[in-house]
Amino acid sequence: MNFKLEIWRQFESGQDGAFESFEVTDIAPDASFLEMLDQLNERLSHEKKRTVAFDSDCREGICGSCSLVIDGNPHGPRQVTSCQTYMRDFIDGATIKVEPFRSNTLPVIRDLVTDRSALDRVIRAGGYISTTTGPQPEPNSMLVAPAVQEEAMDAAICIGCGACVAACPNGAAMLFTGAKVTHLNLLPQGQPERESRAISMVNQMDEEGFGGCTNYGECSRVCPQDISLDVIGMLNREYRKAAVGKKPKNPPKMVAQ
Repeated sequence: MNFKLEIWRQFESGQDGAFESFEVTDIAPDASFLEMLDQLNERLSHEKKRTVAFDSDCREGICGSCSLVIDGNPHGPRQVTSCQTYMRDFIDGATIKVEPFRSNTLPVIRDLVTDRSALDRVIRAGGYISTTTGPQPEPNSMLVAPAVQEEAMDAAICIGCGACVAACPNGAAMLFTGAKVTHLNLLPQGQPERESRAISMVNQMDEEGFGGCTNYGECSRVCPQDISLDVIGMLNREYRKAAVGKKPKNPPKMVAQ
């Protein structure tokens, strides 16, 4: 298969960038999108030209580091990660536009590589439990209803790739944060920090500059893990309950003067 690629090139963060055209030929239909870029880079390296910088790690759809916008869709057209997108998904001879994730909170480092550390800081603000290591308690001593366990695990599969942020017109991280809060707040191990988690993670989102949710739903549409918008409802409920809990339980009575 042969393709024409329009790839975003940017030498370093803060500099202007532009699209550059490349022709790639004899691409196997079963090659992944990243393998196609590898093939391009091998040729550029052989020609003593600057290779295209892009992120990748596991290449198994687990880490989510392969953050590309392909033809306007975060990760590509099939709602899977970029490493799970295959060239057979495109028409032979097509022109494919490749960009980095676009958001003020995910600045471009170089070419297709973005800095997603803002998401890490949201996790550090509350996406953890204080359960100590050591001998584990008998599992049956902490019963979890199957429906609750299923809801928590559905949220736990969020890989934190940031596609939800890139797709949202507001650059919101509500789906990502909602998934983390839903996962931890539903399980017994997450109860000690239940209220502080919701408050701290929402405050950190605001501090990082992520936008607010206005119910576009693009985040869930592009999520490679198919995280439901329900986690945003859960995040809103948890935040409101925690915010009310911060008020004094017995406010002083007003006294007539």
